[in-house]
Amino acid sequence: MVLSIDTRLMKTRTRIAPSPTGEDLHIGNAYTALINYVFAQKNAGDFIIRIEDTDRTRLVEGSEERILSSLSWLGIPHVEGPDIGGPYEPYRQSERLPLYKKYAEELIEKGHAYYCFCSGGRLTEMRKKQEEAHMPPMYDGTCKKIPLSEARSRVKNGEKYVIRLNVPDSGTTSFTDLIRGEISFENALIDDQVLLKSDGYPTYHLGVVIDDHIMGITHVIRGEEWISSTPKHILLYSFFGWDLPKYAHVSVLRNPDKSKLSKRKNPVWVGDYKTKGFLPEAILNYLALMAWSFPGGKEIFSVSEMIEKFAIEDIQTTAPVFDTEKLRWMNGEYLRSMQKAKLISHIFDFFDKKYDKVRIEKVLPLVRERMKTLAEFATLADFFFSSPTSFERPINKEMLMISVSALKTCEWSHDSMEKAIRDSGESAGKKAKEVFMELRLAVTGKTVGPPLLESLEELGKEEVMKRLSLLVSF
Repeated sequence: MVLSIDTRLMKTRTRIAPSPTGEDLHIGNAYTALINYVFAQKNAGDFIIRIEDTDRTRLVEGSEERILSSLSWLGIPHVEGPDIGGPYEPYRQSERLPLYKKYAEELIEKGHAYYCFCSGGRLTEMRKKQEEAHMPPMYDGTCKKIPLSEARSRVKNGEKYVIRLNVPDSGTTSFTDLIRGEISFENALIDDQVLLKSDGYPTYHLGVVIDDHIMGITHVIRGEEWISSTPKHILLYSFFGWDLPKYAHVSVLRNPDKSKLSKRKNPVWVGDYKTKGFLPEAILNYLALMAWSFPGGKEIFSVSEMIEKFAIEDIQTTAPVFDTEKLRWMNGEYLRSMQKAKLISHIFDFFDKKYDKVRIEKVLPLVRERMKTLAEFATLADFFFSSPTSFERPINKEMLMISVSALKTCEWSHDSMEKAIRDSGESAGKKAKEVFMELRLAVTGKTVGPPLLESLEELGKEEVMKRLSLLVSF
């Protein structure tokens, strides 16, 4: 009989267990990590990281390091993990193989698992026939009928095998999801899942149950795609005679068109957002709003504020839409509210000291309201630091000369320049808007940017006239 852990009697422990099979930490995993961290903090518990690296064919070199680095950059700290150790190390599944082998053999001894010798060819043919008959793709139990003594003899003789879960043919397996309520599965529809692969590595199902139990995980908070796997895990807990953790399955992030978040439509790696100049606190704030609402509808808040108000039962089951434009808006709000000195340092560091801090401070008031990411500082302000080397479109030099004539003799102040250029344009029979646009293009290289006359003031007369002289003779 499987028992639920009485979480009132023990310290709350949550975890995420990413697989190092991608370029970096997926933004969806960052969302799950945030919920796990906040829940642990809310309950004075621990948040840990475990690396599930048993799928050896899909490992990406450097992925683990990037995952841990992204979590650190986001500001989601863990108290145990492969990088800092802890009382239950090692925290990489590839370093715990004897443990999985031991427990898999224990299940066989108890009759809750069995050796399977089916070849890949036979399994492929089996699934093909099931598909043709419109049957669910499940193992047909052929090797379940082999006497244990015979199976062990075949193993001893070196025959290739896997170990499968022996799921009961009748009954139901149920659990209470903290977010979704009661969920039940008919055992007859649960597959005899492979637990230990022929290479000695565990599948997710065996590894996650053993590690969560040994590491004292009290709450398993993960994506909804694992709901169908949960009955297999509950059966394993029951077969081992272990207490059951509490489960909560959060909805997966979606694109605005409701399709599953994928790199074909959106950046999916946390590192992508860092490179684009998003702030970690803005990303966390936005992720917090994916399926949970701050009381009173507050949109801008810190993780510490979230911890204070969070209740996992308040998470919604509707598919949350991850809209990069909404994230850009939120990031812009953070940039505008940030202390000036801190923002200057962020810009200085983001561009690897390319821009002088003193100059950043001078031009920041002209571009800050328009910036939504740190990267956009370059788009908006690069012309303050160097002359444009290209232009959005060809320059109308005749129109540009109207500004040149006005700027050569006028006082170098906003009001004086504006009056001189307007008067010069009126004398030439040209619209002021067109004259100013040509001047902007010549000085900045672009048709859109920060306030023009304030920009000319900051650049200074000598620099502006120097740039104009490269385009027209005067």
